[in-house]
Amino acid sequence: MQDRVLKTLEYDKIRAMLAERAGCCVGRELAEAIEPCAQADGVRRQLACTAEAEGIYLRTGHAPVDDFPDMRVCLKRMHAALYLTPGELLGVSRCLRAARLCKEAVEAQENCDLLQNMAAYLPTHRSIEEEIARCIIGEEEIFDGASPALSRIRRSMRLTNEKVRERLDAMIRSTSFQKYLQEPLITIRSGRFVLPIKQEYRQNVPGLVHDQSGSGATLFIEPAAVVELGNEYKKLLGEEAEEIERILAELTALCAPYGEDIYHALAVLGDIDLAFAKAKLAKDMRAVRPKLNDEGYVRILRGRHPLIPANRVQPIDIWLGRDFTTLIITGPNTGGKTVTLKTVGLFVLMAHSGMFIPADEGSELSVFDAVYADIGDEQSIEQSLSTFSGHMTNIVEILAAATPGALVLLDELGAGTDPIEGAALAMSILEELHARGVRTVATTHYSEIKAFALTKAGMENASMEFDVDRLCPTYRLFIGIPGKSNAFEISSRLGLQPHLIEAAKGYLKNEDIRFEDIISGAQAQRRLAEEEKDMAARARQELERLRREVDAEREKLGAEQDRLRAKAREEARKIVSAARDETEKLIKELRGSKGISQSSADREIQRARDALRAQEAGLAELAAPKKHAAGSPPKTVSPGDTVRIVSLEQKASVLTKPDAKGDVLVQAGIVKLTVPLADLRLAQDNTPQKGLGKIQLETNEQAGLQLDVRGLLVDEAVLAVDRYLDNAAMHGLSEVSILHGKGTGALRSGIQDYLRHHKRVRTFRIGNYGEGDAGVTVVTLKK
Repeated sequence: MQDRVLKTLEYDKIRAMLAERAGCCVGRELAEAIEPCAQADGVRRQLACTAEAEGIYLRTGHAPVDDFPDMRVCLKRMHAALYLTPGELLGVSRCLRAARLCKEAVEAQENCDLLQNMAAYLPTHRSIEEEIARCIIGEEEIFDGASPALSRIRRSMRLTNEKVRERLDAMIRSTSFQKYLQEPLITIRSGRFVLPIKQEYRQNVPGLVHDQSGSGATLFIEPAAVVELGNEYKKLLGEEAEEIERILAELTALCAPYGEDIYHALAVLGDIDLAFAKAKLAKDMRAVRPKLNDEGYVRILRGRHPLIPANRVQPIDIWLGRDFTTLIITGPNTGGKTVTLKTVGLFVLMAHSGMFIPADEGSELSVFDAVYADIGDEQSIEQSLSTFSGHMTNIVEILAAATPGALVLLDELGAGTDPIEGAALAMSILEELHARGVRTVATTHYSEIKAFALTKAGMENASMEFDVDRLCPTYRLFIGIPGKSNAFEISSRLGLQPHLIEAAKGYLKNEDIRFEDIISGAQAQRRLAEEEKDMAARARQELERLRREVDAEREKLGAEQDRLRAKAREEARKIVSAARDETEKLIKELRGSKGISQSSADREIQRARDALRAQEAGLAELAAPKKHAAGSPPKTVSPGDTVRIVSLEQKASVLTKPDAKGDVLVQAGIVKLTVPLADLRLAQDNTPQKGLGKIQLETNEQAGLQLDVRGLLVDEAVLAVDRYLDNAAMHGLSEVSILHGKGTGALRSGIQDYLRHHKRVRTFRIGNYGEGDAGVTVVTLKK
């Protein structure tokens, strides 16, 4: 793409917006230098990368690339350098960390093969990261524990420092010495600890002079008492510097073999970051991924120019490339013609760069060989400087280079010269481009070009709407109708005297007047159709809103019904719980009675508990949410009929015929209730009623070879064993095991006492070794 075209279409501003959203230095650099791609496969791959990045960004809320310092120059000279500085090594560590975290984040996602293939090239050297982080704690500071030698040296330095300060502090506190001091403080000169001594007392303080004040009144003397300690401290400083250099050289040698890998990793991080910058830009613009084709077809739905504020931009619908390949846009100045041209061109450039476009789903763009544009900005000062020669120079270059796979955008074609000759040239240029098969969008004011487009197959007129009453454009594009300049209407609204307008109309040719009248009529019909379309759309939206409100109200009512059912169930459960407590109390009294046999007591206890469980099951079914009814309600029912209660999904027996209101008394389990006839359906089978089935033998229950009753009381275990043995016999089992555990032996004894009198038991025994020993009773059933 030509740089002039990119600048004309303001592609550089899109680059700047993209760079603002990049997360690292390499990504920003790539965004600032991004160029549209003209290869279809490359464009599709870039858009796919952006789509994957958008998916990850929307799921996680952040991009996987953290910022890091630009270490590319440092990495290039790493092999030649003796050692890197602490700051440079920290930068390398941050680059490695960024690569590792990016790789982990991308590999943890799904449906992002392209990004994962890119992340596969990122190296992971966590040991190097950790070693650098362990040794270096700041850009100018090495950790004491970076090496044993450095730790020893710095410990000696601290001790020497303390000794020097102790001696100097003693001198400062000495009353006889204080008169020599300019100030009672310790300072450092040339790496030595010194005291500020008055010049006249130089002879009274033996030591080395390391510096003096600007006036010469103060000498900075290292007293002789600490010279030896100062020498030792100076020596330790040299040892420290040597050890630090050795540590840095060692860390540099650790990184050097991977310098090339890290350098390439930064480029990969930049590519991944660029994809996420495009995803962020798409989110901010509310942009969509355009469909691509190789047929030169463009279809933009509610496209919004990305550089116009969202609260001011007017969406446009525009298409070309199938029914017609040349589109002529007419309309008044400042009506949006130039913006429309730039929107089409900029969308194509953005798509060619892997960016989504701010339009609606279903928008489609072609991959063009090149984009050419000759656009003069009518809102800029430069427009007044534009000349016919300048425009024609650009058009000559376009005609020389345009191929059938190109997109050409021409603004105010033929302007800047005699209208008749300009219109003739414009028609000739448009016909040439059309004959080559070039996709062309052009704007003009010339009526001759409008009429020309009406007569040429493959060309189409379009117009920008203008509100004459408010003297402002609406920026809406209508394809299929040529536009008017509205010069007379605008002049009249601005106050030009009517007789001047009438005189001007007299200079028009009759065919021009008829042509403009036809255009005005077509525009009026189009406007009416648009208004009716808007009314229909609003009616649909209102209907949809009402439907949502009805659905919400229905859900609210359903939830309230469920809440009331749950409340009723809870209240009934409390009643049943009280009954259970009373039953347990009676059971204890029954067991304590001497006049009743143990077997009779067990049967009565079992019957009472089954009744309680049936009540609880019936309550649970009663509280179940209402479900959709299948079939139609019966016209009438008779006592004894088996029916299904639709609202409760419960089977019941009819007790009475429907009354005058259509209500029927039925019994579901142990519960009697009145339900509307419309809520009943005749049962199609003889399946036991829910609620009663809980106290009958459930022959469809699967019978295993072992029953586990550990943790149950004897009464509960006996009841479970009784049901299990009946079920096992119904399934034809001959030998089963009852797992009761060892414990105190009370549960085993109770179960075995019960088995001795059970009608289905032939024999039983304690389990053998490998079967569970005394924790299991093996039962042989009668045939």
